[in-house]
Amino acid sequence: MTSAKLWGGRQTGALNPAFEAFNRSLPFDQRLVSMDIVGSVAWAKALGQAEVLKAAEVAELCSALEQLAEEVRGDPDLLNASDAEDVHAFVEEALIAKLGDLGKRLHTGRSRNDQVATDMRLYQRAAAKDISSRIQDLIAALVELAEREIDTVLPGYTHLQRAQPISAGHHALCYAEMLARDEGRLSDALARQDTCPLGSGALAGTAFDLDREALAKDLGFGAATANSLDAVASRDSQLELVFACSTAMLTLSRLAEDWIFFASQEAGFLKLSDEVTTGSSLMPQKKNPDALELLRGKASRVMGHWTTLASLQKGLPLAYNKDLQEDKEALFDAMDTTLACLEVAAVCVRGAKYDPQACEAACAGGHLDATDLADLLVAKGVPFRDAHERIGILVRAADQEGVGLSQLSPALSQQHLPELASLDLTEELSLTRILERRCVLGGTAPSRVRAAIDTWKTRLKSWNN
Repeated sequence: MTSAKLWGGRQTGALNPAFEAFNRSLPFDQRLVSMDIVGSVAWAKALGQAEVLKAAEVAELCSALEQLAEEVRGDPDLLNASDAEDVHAFVEEALIAKLGDLGKRLHTGRSRNDQVATDMRLYQRAAAKDISSRIQDLIAALVELAEREIDTVLPGYTHLQRAQPISAGHHALCYAEMLARDEGRLSDALARQDTCPLGSGALAGTAFDLDREALAKDLGFGAATANSLDAVASRDSQLELVFACSTAMLTLSRLAEDWIFFASQEAGFLKLSDEVTTGSSLMPQKKNPDALELLRGKASRVMGHWTTLASLQKGLPLAYNKDLQEDKEALFDAMDTTLACLEVAAVCVRGAKYDPQACEAACAGGHLDATDLADLLVAKGVPFRDAHERIGILVRAADQEGVGLSQLSPALSQQHLPELASLDLTEELSLTRILERRCVLGGTAPSRVRAAIDTWKTRLKSWNN
């Protein structure tokens, strides 16, 4: 049996079946059912405080709503079996079935416009907190990796060319810093959406004397929205959250790109666990970094949802328009995808192991010590530009001789590096010394990496408290 429409009355003809299916949102907005029930309980109480409903009626409504919440938790298929237009209709129809005419009174002074805006903010708050928790777990995994790999020396790159040696722990903490900013964007977005739209009606506010500030606090918001048009028509809170998800996914994509290369046979710096790799259906020897490739690929999916939400709102007139029904699938999938990717990324990080020998061997080629050799000249009073030119000449000579800068012939050293005659260049240009010299704040020296790890451990504890 087809349920009556909440908006029925003016229309006399039946909907075309194709349009009815096209218009229906319950298949995807049903995930808002718990939020819709929580909002409805708060609304019933607000109506009671405004003396629109009697205390006994409020109690009866709240009891029926709580019973419905238990029924849905026990049997989610109740929603799938319903032919209701949307989640709001589902809740109202269930309430009317339980309470008769009293169930019809709950929607007094309320519109689906302010109702869905409130439901979405309740959902966004919970989903963003879940994502924030996953980001923190991934950061913890990166800090653990950094602590294990402090002394592993890795080639650092610019332009995908070997540049200078770095600690593998320093590399891991780079992504911890990026993710912390991503988490901060989520927190900032949540702070700006901490206002409650309920009581804004369809667009002009409600005619009943409700205490909207008390209603907002009952639902855990810091305040009520200040403008009814803005409350029902704006979806910038979703844009901000999906933007924060997009930047987090960009961070994961960059980590994935680094590690896909690190795990390749061409580099061989990193070994991924079998938990996050697959084989080939044809080639028995393959171990493919599928988890990382999917992280990289799914970043574009989340970024696409931001574009969907932005273009959905461009030029949309005030106040509510049905176009905004399209916001939900984009938001839900962006949040779900980001959450899943963060979980998989943490598994990747916790199972990864660097190969110190392969990393060190890679640092031996490409003259990664050239900058340090120039710095040694500068320390002896040579202007940096002159030092840079001299070392460039020596790099060309070393390439021709097929040796490292510390193995140049005595004649070349005497000609271009007379100021360093008293130094043991093999020692001064060792990977250990190169890293130790980068002990400035934020540098890759092991002592700095250890200090950064300690700072991160303290920060993670504060997040968990």
